[in-house]
Amino acid sequence: MKPVQHPICPCGRQTTYEECCGQYHTGAPAPTPEALMRSRFSAFVQNKTDYLMATWHPSTRPEHLDLSDSPDWVGLSVLASDTNEDRGRVHFRAYYRTGGQWRFLEEHSEFVRESGSWFYVNGEIRDESFKPGRNDACLCGSGRKFKRCCG
Repeated sequence: MKPVQHPICPCGRQTTYEECCGQYHTGAPAPTPEALMRSRFSAFVQNKTDYLMATWHPSTRPEHLDLSDSPDWVGLSVLASDTNEDRGRVHFRAYYRTGGQWRFLEEHSEFVRESGSWFYVNGEIRDESFKPGRNDACLCGSGRKFKRCCG
């Protein structure tokens, strides 16, 4: 009997969803701003609006969050992350497809820790189109070339 294969986490870490973001989605607190940001990316991929709202700081949280028009998120790259006591920043790119076009959302996110839990506060966003190279590593984190995977 073959062992059950668990898919890698949508956040791009080379581990299973259960060992990575799944634990935060089921109630464990994210230990760092980067872990929270990765878990929020996975929540966007999986349309987990309750988790996104719960991890959004009340001072900037929208009243409603509708993900019905959310794009096809395919990959994440963390470019930088730092923490200074109860404040944190994460610089990342989230890659997606929409209307047959490849785009990325780049954000410098701000996080704050209150009562032992990290919360997303806000971010400076840049959204641009781009064309992945056929021989580049695939954006989805599969380890294969783009042309053989999502291209």
